[in-house]
Amino acid sequence: MKYIVLLVWSAILFSVLNYVVSAINNTPFGMDQVKTGLLFSLVFSAVIVIIGMIIPSESPKEVGAHKE
Repeated sequence: MKYIVLLVWSAILFSVLNYVVSAINNTPFGMDQVKTGLLFSLVFSAVIVIIGMIIPSESPKEVGAHKE
């Protein structure tokens, strides 16, 4: 479920970012910008998922703790 929400939010945020940048640059906002935003959101989501797999889930206290 968290991956679906990540994909939806990244698609929304990249679409809004593309719209704002095209409005600032005074260029028309069309399907090309939407497709580019969706492509970037897929890449961004994949990078976030990969980073989440690389980073350990234990906190620094638990990593060096010795059990006696």
